Amino acid sequence: MTAKASSFMPIVSKMYCSSSQVVLEVRRRPHVVYGGGFVVTDSSQKVLFRVDGCGILGRDGELVLRDSDGDSLLLIRRKEGIIEALNINKHWRGYAFNYEGSQKQAFTLREPNSYLMKNNPIKISTQPRGCGTHWDFQVKGSFQDRTCSIVDSLGNIIAEIGMKKEMRQMMTASRDLYHVIVQPGMDQAFVFGVIAVLDYIYDGTTRC
Repeated sequence: MTAKASSFMPIVSKMYCSSSQVVLEVRRRPHVVYGGGFVVTDSSQKVLFRVDGCGILGRDGELVLRDSDGDSLLLIRRKEGIIEALNINKHWRGYAFNYEGSQKQAFTLREPNSYLMKNNPIKISTQPRGCGTHWDFQVKGSFQDRTCSIVDSLGNIIAEIGMKKEMRQMMTASRDLYHVIVQPGMDQAFVFGVIAVLDYIYDGTTRC
């Protein structure tokens, strides 16, 4: 079931919500040349977002989502500490920057420990209290295979990650180039903030 958005759902900013469905392309950057991360382009190959990871920032467990001008939109950090290390789930927090440069928590993502990944799905909350029993979105499918969706708590698809058939047949390229379909009204910056964390968890292109 696909979400039918009657209004915008800004999580990072209303600027990144569209009244129509959009199909965007993700191209991962190689560690050696560009320090990892990925860029997001539209159908005319115009860069809309860029994600920088540890290869550029020099800090593990931290990601930055930037706009087309290179300005920071989201600072995404993995929560650290003794209590977190003992927890079954790891938590990531995304902080949005306003026009004055101050930060406000936009979402919390719960990353299951590796041995529980298959039975404990990744869930995302946009509430300040984070991911407890409450969640607003979850990831269904396999990001590693580039066949997954982000769905809301009602089961509506708000974004789909996939690949063209010819790319899927090219094993070396399949993980580096894929598309994301974002449904009307959904905040695209939020979607790619979530994808940045998925990329870190499963592939490591944003890791050092």
